[in-house]
Amino acid sequence: MASGHVVSDRVLTIPNGLSLLRLLLLPVFAVLILGGRDGWALLVLVVSSASDYLDGNLARRWNQVTRLGQVLDPFADRLYILTTLLGLAHRDLVPWWLVVVLLARDLVLVATVPVLARMGHTVLPVHFLGKAGTFCLLGAFPLLLLAEVSTTLAGPAGAVGWALALWGTGLYWWAGVLYLVQLVRLRRSERP
Repeated sequence: MASGHVVSDRVLTIPNGLSLLRLLLLPVFAVLILGGRDGWALLVLVVSSASDYLDGNLARRWNQVTRLGQVLDPFADRLYILTTLLGLAHRDLVPWWLVVVLLARDLVLVATVPVLARMGHTVLPVHFLGKAGTFCLLGAFPLLLLAEVSTTLAGPAGAVGWALALWGTGLYWWAGVLYLVQLVRLRRSERP
């Protein structure tokens, strides 16, 4: 979340409720995308994306930025990205190398969690490039699904969807490298 806001330990907030709703819709989305029910899957993905935007916006506007929300929101984003990728790859709509490249970045960052924990930190601040990469990826997938749903829009939706997917993948990895640099600097600054 944005800096300048007081981060609380509250759990029961509307933004956290929206993040929880996104997580509850994830199994529904998975069943729809694996079953080839692309119109419904697209609808759930659009609702999820809208709630993602809304929860962050409301948290900042209503001063309801919470530690739980700072973890829950990106966690839900990652799960939607992974579920969409696996569903589309399972159906041969995206190549498996894209799944591997995006999953590898997240695994690299998960490996930093024990290092952060030993230093007394839980998460590193979200970098704007990470947000931009996630935004591109979350924009790409509805367009790739739209290309499957609409023969009229298949060409433009597919082209823009793939452009966003590739751009998002690059930004996603760039942000990952910046997180690693941030971790190294934090470690150096905390050495006695």
